[in-house]
Amino acid sequence: LVASGQVAQIPYHLNRAMDNGLTREQASEALTHLAFYAGWPNAFSALPVFKEVFEKRPG
Repeated sequence: LVASGQVAQIPYHLNRAMDNGLTREQASEALTHLAFYAGWPNAFSALPVFKEVFEKRPG
């Protein structure tokens, strides 16, 4: 989703991943890793979406 710029779909998938044990740190590391392969502009477009999901989740 990040690589194709489909950021509107990220909240659903990121929330499900976190429901199944993915930590904020792991999600952040994955986004950083993706930036090198999918391009920094795509990663920076996804960053506010990741932050919004993190802010809405407890903990």
